[in-house]
Amino acid sequence: MSTSSTPSTPSSTPVDDDPLARERAHLRSSRSALRAMREDAEALDISDVTANWVNAQILERQIGERIKALADLSHTPLFFGRLDYLHAPGAEQAEGAEGEQFYIGRRHVHDGDGDPMVIDWRAPVSQPFYRASKKDPMDVGLRRRFGYTGGDLTAYEDEHLSDPAETARTSKLLQREIERPRVGPMRDIVATIQPEQDEIVRSGLGGTVCVQGGPGTGKTAVGLHRVAYLLYAHRERLARTGTLVIGPNKSFLHYIEQVLPALGELTVRQGTVDDLVAHVEVRGTDDAAAAVVKGDARMAEVLRRAVRSHVGLPVEPLVVVRGSRRWRVPAHELAEMVRELLDRGMRYGAAREALPQRIAHAVLVQMERSGEAPDDRVQDAVARNSAVKAAVKALWPAVDPAKLVLRLLTDAEFLAEHAAGVLSEEEQRTILWAKPARSVKSARWSAADAVLVDEATDIVERTHSLGHVVLDEAQDLSPMQYRAVGRRCTTGSATVLGDLAQGTTPWATRSWEEALTHLGKADAVIEELTAGFRVPTDVITYASRLLPHIAPGLTPVASVRENPGFFDLRPVTGDDEVVAACEELLRNEGSTGLIAADARIPALAGALAASGIDHLAPGEETTAETRLTLVPASLAKGLEYDYVVLDEPGAVVDGEPDERTGLRRLYVALTRAVSGLIVTHVSPLPPQLA
Repeated sequence: MSTSSTPSTPSSTPVDDDPLARERAHLRSSRSALRAMREDAEALDISDVTANWVNAQILERQIGERIKALADLSHTPLFFGRLDYLHAPGAEQAEGAEGEQFYIGRRHVHDGDGDPMVIDWRAPVSQPFYRASKKDPMDVGLRRRFGYTGGDLTAYEDEHLSDPAETARTSKLLQREIERPRVGPMRDIVATIQPEQDEIVRSGLGGTVCVQGGPGTGKTAVGLHRVAYLLYAHRERLARTGTLVIGPNKSFLHYIEQVLPALGELTVRQGTVDDLVAHVEVRGTDDAAAAVVKGDARMAEVLRRAVRSHVGLPVEPLVVVRGSRRWRVPAHELAEMVRELLDRGMRYGAAREALPQRIAHAVLVQMERSGEAPDDRVQDAVARNSAVKAAVKALWPAVDPAKLVLRLLTDAEFLAEHAAGVLSEEEQRTILWAKPARSVKSARWSAADAVLVDEATDIVERTHSLGHVVLDEAQDLSPMQYRAVGRRCTTGSATVLGDLAQGTTPWATRSWEEALTHLGKADAVIEELTAGFRVPTDVITYASRLLPHIAPGLTPVASVRENPGFFDLRPVTGDDEVVAACEELLRNEGSTGLIAADARIPALAGALAASGIDHLAPGEETTAETRLTLVPASLAKGLEYDYVVLDEPGAVVDGEPDERTGLRRLYVALTRAVSGLIVTHVSPLPPQLA
């Protein structure tokens, strides 16, 4: 492996003889070509090609998205690698041309003649950049990686994969990119995707993949890059069906929101589970016991029974008057129609819409027997007949999902009737509201209640399914929340991301097999990432002491970082020493997070203010001037900082309702650092860290 970097003084070497200068020239040409592609898109005149204003609006929006996707981000490298293939097209070994070079980047760029100058990282010809090795060079003679400072190309590094004389070694530029200081939102990892990650990223659209990954294994990045890959490979289909990324909270979504736009993908929606089920305004909270019962999958059966209980059987015949004729549908025939619709298991609302047509068909049969020749228009008219409407209203009344759930949670007899044999009497008492609400609007709904309303809504009317859903930090979802997400991808696929060791809710996932069953994707493939790229060796080794106590079956993360990182256990006597630790880490380049138990946040905020240190809240973007974020332990999941001060581990554990959840919260907090961690404590450390 050979490496070249920018000389410290200007070089007089001609460009033709200077590889770095040639690569810089190609970068300049590629940026010019990208600018020309954008200008061509901006200059498009659609006035003569649109038949109406609707088509014009659609085409105008598509062109606008194309222009945004062609933006040249000055501090984002346009390409990060190069592949030199050995053989020409048609040869069995490769798709590449003999002597031809392919520059691998974030998006496709072509010159004025249409010839590619940069190949999209998702294209098949780019795959060897991530998969090729000395053992399997995939017909690649040379793999070149580029190093950047800001947007300037400053170094390159070569691997001669087909040269038996050259030994395999770790890429210095790859390590440098992984360890690069983090300021601002999460960035993409297209330059550093590893073979095991690439295999997941490029898995097909038809199957659901569940990724179990410890801290720093890149599972979030893998999920986001899989969306980008699927949009590249199946753009037309996903443009019709839609894609969605689901995160645990708004802070997390804000942190990751720039990854897909940096890859040119602007149409992926992002939200939380709470956003999905926002049928009612959430203003209340549940205690842990009530939330666990409401989140149990058995609640789906209780809701199904409650909805179907509105259906009744007739006791009198139905008489339909048309003109001078009266048509009589016997009660037993009406009952047979109702039972048949119930047995078919249709959505409640769809069955309610089908019932008047069934009744109308029975009337038409009688008309035909009497010698009339009715057509479809007559059937539709009978279905709209006032007597038929009244019968349907009585037999199959409309159901308001929110009102139904409100009645279940406030009417003990109604709940007992439909929860019999499903929930125990104690569980029923646990979820009943102490103070009944007067209406849906005045009710103090909890987050778990909103999920119940969503389930009831789906029983009444089918939820729209998307083409692909990414579910991150999935280990914290309840079974009912998994069902809510699963409804959004019944005809599509999903990427499920999480770490069982980081489950910090009372209903946290016990196994991925169980979770995927609730999601409706029991046949999903479960992959495990165990190579750590973010957390330094010394830090992850210390944090892994907790694994036997919180998730004994999981494989500890093995850091592939050559730099062991900075790690220090530091007894302190007060908050001033915690602030001093922050000041010490802020002297380094990059971001710093001060993570503490939620109850400690006000005191630490006061100590920082007294010392004149500005700080941010989670979700606020770090800048060169303000690089310290004060993070409640409850919001630390999914976030990362170059350096972390973890305040009072014992308080983090004690802040949770039980010890296992507290230790899991501590495991999350310990694993947020990319380069260094200082653990400060007045009280003794939890014994599990001994």
